[in-house]
Amino acid sequence: MRYASITDRLSTLGSGKWAVHLEARAMVQAGEKLIELTIGEPDLPPDQALLAECARAMHAGRTRYSNGRGEPAVLKALADKYRKRRPDVSEKNLLCFPGTQTALFAVMLGLVEAGDTVLVGDPLYATYEGVVASTGARLKPVPLHPDRRFHLQAADLEKAITPDCRVLLLNTPHNPTGAVLTAEEIAEIGEVCRRHDLWIVSDEVYEELIFDAAFASPFDNPDLAERTIVVSSISKSHAAPGFRSGWAAGPEEFCARLLPVSETMLFGVQPFISDMTAMAVSQRFDTASVMRENYLRRARIVEQALAREQHLKVMMPEGGMFILVDVGATGLEGQDFAWKLLKQEKVAVMPGSSFGEEARDFIRLSLTVPDELLSEAMGRIARLARTLADGEGKAA
Repeated sequence: MRYASITDRLSTLGSGKWAVHLEARAMVQAGEKLIELTIGEPDLPPDQALLAECARAMHAGRTRYSNGRGEPAVLKALADKYRKRRPDVSEKNLLCFPGTQTALFAVMLGLVEAGDTVLVGDPLYATYEGVVASTGARLKPVPLHPDRRFHLQAADLEKAITPDCRVLLLNTPHNPTGAVLTAEEIAEIGEVCRRHDLWIVSDEVYEELIFDAAFASPFDNPDLAERTIVVSSISKSHAAPGFRSGWAAGPEEFCARLLPVSETMLFGVQPFISDMTAMAVSQRFDTASVMRENYLRRARIVEQALAREQHLKVMMPEGGMFILVDVGATGLEGQDFAWKLLKQEKVAVMPGSSFGEEARDFIRLSLTVPDELLSEAMGRIARLARTLADGEGKAA
């Protein structure tokens, strides 16, 4: 039988990146006890008021079809949110989707196709490669350097651009590194994009999980507004990943042109979840502030616990819910270290290679477990690193 070429383009870009995580889940199902530090699932529940609003709306009959753009209440709430950042935003600058991933897929589908190139900082979020490949376009990584705190450099972006480049896929705060770009850095990057007529797709799902830095976005820069599209959701900010409620914000013309694409894919999101999202966006909840405090404290636990381990180097994040550890000095790349850690120490982490070539020597740890469990995991990671440094266990 014949299949469309998209199945070939994505054949190696699916769940294989999460192989360690999936094996860990299988081990738990089989009755083994382990510490899971793999994926970014907040360890707080959504606020009870949001759950009550979702249930209220469902029982009130908000279970019928919606429309392709989004429910009026959530569009208004989102417009109000972004008007605080940019006064000219209206409902016509918005489209609703089931989560950031779907929004990103639709946005990229509307911007690039075969023969085009999308620039992305490397390390990069694990699904970006598949999102770009699904359109037929090519992904071109731009190195993010550890000695520059993984901040994208305008000069590196400039060097990477070729005539077929159409989009810069930006992510700040960044997954997996936790880097948070400054307004000045974004302006420099944006000037390169303006000069080469590139779209900027800005993934801002961690906007509310910044530790000490200030959030900045190309969407808020008047010189970049006409070429910037934001994708985001309530998954991280309101600890609601399972509700799959997100959006895209961009130029009015772009949203009008993408609307038929959205309608063809989905023809609307769930009204009862939209009502919950409208409440989440329009009212103040302390979920994000509690998570910020927790994740920063836990990042410091990791940093302090591994500070004396000469074969491990912790890269402190500026935001988000993850932390990178360089394990290259142990003699293993992150992939091999992660598998050995799972099998020998019963700790599950993500190998850096799931996030690009530049992260090959790293492992990514989720900061979404209780402090004492995280401390225990650090002891096990340190023990494995010492074993490897002593020349033991490499063949085990």
